[in-house]
Amino acid sequence: MGQSLLACRPTAIAAEGDVYPPFGPTLNIPKNNDDSATPPAAMLLMLCVYVCFTFLDTSSKYLVLAGVSALIVAWARFTVHVLLVGLFLRGWREPARFRANNLPAHILRGCLLFGSTMFNILALKTLQLAETTSIYFFGPMVITALAGPLLGEWAGWRRWLAILTGFVGVLIITRPGVGVFGIGHLFALGSMLSNSFYVIMTRRMSSTETSESLILFSALAPSLLLAPMLAFAPALPHGGFQWFVVLMLGVFGAGGHYLLVKAYRLATTTQLAPFPYSQMVWMIISGWLIFHQFPDRWTLLGAAIIVASGLYIIHREHRLRVRNSASLDTEAEALAKKL
Repeated sequence: MGQSLLACRPTAIAAEGDVYPPFGPTLNIPKNNDDSATPPAAMLLMLCVYVCFTFLDTSSKYLVLAGVSALIVAWARFTVHVLLVGLFLRGWREPARFRANNLPAHILRGCLLFGSTMFNILALKTLQLAETTSIYFFGPMVITALAGPLLGEWAGWRRWLAILTGFVGVLIITRPGVGVFGIGHLFALGSMLSNSFYVIMTRRMSSTETSESLILFSALAPSLLLAPMLAFAPALPHGGFQWFVVLMLGVFGAGGHYLLVKAYRLATTTQLAPFPYSQMVWMIISGWLIFHQFPDRWTLLGAAIIVASGLYIIHREHRLRVRNSASLDTEAEALAKKL
């Protein structure tokens, strides 16, 4: 998918985009209750976010099918985004905000995002947009599983059941052993796994690194790492239109993140968690209109299972959050009565 510099799409743990805006130093999280109605403006913004990310993936697929090197596509995506982020953050005014306390970790995190993006672009060359998106949506379940051993945030048996159910959806889409599983599915799985570790690293580094450094280096590291490889890129864009599409990659990515930040200023993470799944609709429409491809019934079935599993995990974690909050309120009230 259009790899986010801030977050995996829907995720079982807090997305980086929830707290690290790409176009401003702070993000005012709304104080409205999770059970309140989602503001219509936030819903509209979230729908526009995933339209932008759909344009990003559609443009990437168009370019690689036209013969443009995946290295060029990935480098342009990151470099234009870096320039736009630097422009909006006005980094020349307060460069200290971008200081990296753990540069090797930033580089490793950037490499993970680079791997996620490259694998995704290579997957788009052979798979339909809806197929790559469906596999990518399994990422939040992988993150939920990894959060236990890596972050000490263990999932209960209900969420593990949802993870296994989601894996069944992946198997239905890829259908290994029946002649369907190919190199494109392998690339899509690699992209999803790389992004999952990227999100885990983001969570670990968020307590020691500034939001600006996390935003900058996540794009700057891949951009610099890719630069020496451009000399080996087998094919450059041809004609003005292809160069225009290459430049728009960064615009779609940066624009999507800007709208994402605006949405999170209006609503809570829980309220907005289901909306990333709307990208499946845009991907199916885009694949049909631009590439004349429509997913088969197995892909649709697998996607439905993965989305349902992801939505259950979101629902379950919301219930646990509410329960824990109620428990803390009860303990505070009991303590107050003793004082």
